[in-house]
Amino acid sequence: MIGSLDALFAATALFVGGHFMLSSSPVRLALINKMGETRFLTYYSLLMVVVFAWMILAFIRAPIDTLWETPDALLWLPAIAMPLALFLIICGVTTPSPTIAGTAPDEPGRDLTRGIIRITRHPFLNGMSVWAAAHLVVNGDTRAIIVFAGMLILSVVGMFRIDKRREYLYGADWGPIMLTTSLMPFGAILSKRTSFDWSGIGWWRLLLTVAIYLGLVWLHPFILGEAAWPGLG
Repeated sequence: MIGSLDALFAATALFVGGHFMLSSSPVRLALINKMGETRFLTYYSLLMVVVFAWMILAFIRAPIDTLWETPDALLWLPAIAMPLALFLIICGVTTPSPTIAGTAPDEPGRDLTRGIIRITRHPFLNGMSVWAAAHLVVNGDTRAIIVFAGMLILSVVGMFRIDKRREYLYGADWGPIMLTTSLMPFGAILSKRTSFDWSGIGWWRLLLTVAIYLGLVWLHPFILGEAAWPGLG
């Protein structure tokens, strides 16, 4: 089921809707009680990987139905925004976080509000939001709108849903996390509820971001058929 906009819409809807359904507290808790948390998370992850692969293949093979032409002034937006998006994503997947499933916010001996978490407690989803929003603005075709709008909805709504679920699960223990971190980047730092922690981030994450960014710029035309930097294609 690839090669059409209908297939792409179905894959995207299943990817976004599957996350929302399987992460909702009643469904999630019922399945965890039935099969255990480890097995649930394994099956959940495998299912989403398969659906994500379907969505990407459907995107690559879907017809390009142009709805508007992007102004030249906006064409550089993804190239400029992606280093920030990648930095947040890389920090998100390499930093212990109180928002990750299976992590208790009151674990003894662990500080879960270090590094990037002081900038935002949702670094990965904020990075995905930047990626999706930047590409949504400059791609005026139906297939891009379907995928990037879906990913933007998943990322933004997902942050609020995670906070609600963690509050439901941990009650008062979740309070200190909410107090010393923020959903929006730099919110807690600007309101002086925490301080910047570069040592918890480290130069290696910044260097890794640069390396991956340059690699993606190089691969972009081979994978998607057009240059990441306008004028280089």
